[in-house]
Amino acid sequence: MNIVITNKSDSPIYEQIKDQIRSSIISDELAEGQMLPSIRALAQDLKISVITTMRAYNELEQEGFIASMQGKGCFVLPKNKEHIKEQKLQEIESHFFSAIAAAKVIGMSNEEFKGILDILLNSD
Repeated sequence: MNIVITNKSDSPIYEQIKDQIRSSIISDELAEGQMLPSIRALAQDLKISVITTMRAYNELEQEGFIASMQGKGCFVLPKNKEHIKEQKLQEIESHFFSAIAAAKVIGMSNEEFKGILDILLNSD
């Protein structure tokens, strides 16, 4: 598992870790049942606080992507297709919000925006 932390990101470090692990699970780079690095080992590899790594793992567990087994470590849970769909919908909404904000900055009308969307949707 390759996690890249950047200080240039607006996201906190724990969120960068969480997002990259989540993406690896969704894309099947991390398989169901696969063991994740221990919290301490990952913190050491990334040269960050154990607390930061623990927060990322705890949030992934709360979101249903991993499970922690006392004394054994953290493992990737089976994919919940509905949960993954919800995650992707949130990602799409976020991109739309960014696009809408950019369109408003240049004074683009709703019709122009919808026109671009129609063109992109039909450009296969």
